[in-house]
Amino acid sequence: MKKIDNYEDWQLANSKIFWGEISPCDHVVQIYENDAIFLDVLTGFVGGGINSGDCVIVIATEDHLAALANRLRSSGIREDALISNEQFIPINAQDALAEFMVNDWPDEDKFNKFISLLLKRARKHGRRVRAFGEMVALLWAEGNAGATVRLEHLWKQFCDNETFCLFCAYPKTGSTMNIMDSIHDICSSHTKMITTLDKPSSELYYRHIDRKAS
Repeated sequence: MKKIDNYEDWQLANSKIFWGEISPCDHVVQIYENDAIFLDVLTGFVGGGINSGDCVIVIATEDHLAALANRLRSSGIREDALISNEQFIPINAQDALAEFMVNDWPDEDKFNKFISLLLKRARKHGRRVRAFGEMVALLWAEGNAGATVRLEHLWKQFCDNETFCLFCAYPKTGSTMNIMDSIHDICSSHTKMITTLDKPSSELYYRHIDRKAS
């Protein structure tokens, strides 16, 4: 690994190797410039899990689920076969939020029940699990910063207790708030931040997040 010029503590990694070797306890966040960059990284995350024999849960918008399916097919991965044997579980993010949001706030008991049932389903064949969640980004886009941070915290509890890798991503623009102004609160729930330096690439850059210092 090597560091990025002028980016202290960032390291360069091959995307396939990074996602293939990601720790089951990692909670990874990406702040992205555009959908092409985001979908490159998400496809690497999903493909890395499939190739490792994991069950991959993707909770995303309909547009992103459709785009991901196209990219998986282009790379030779048949998502329909994976869905049928529940190695790949795609879920609409708005439908997922409806399962546990109460008065614009994540209800902890409802969230725990929803995710527990989902993990039980994902693990029934004895597979390890990795999950992507776009629900936090939807709350952020609505301007609900408090609910975003709360949902990140609830996800972190599951990562710590249930041993699975979680990936989430936020667009840098298109929100009612500037995400960079609140990066401290968002990143405090994560173990790694990744970037592709504003261009789609087979490589990505990452840095470790010291949650005690956050």
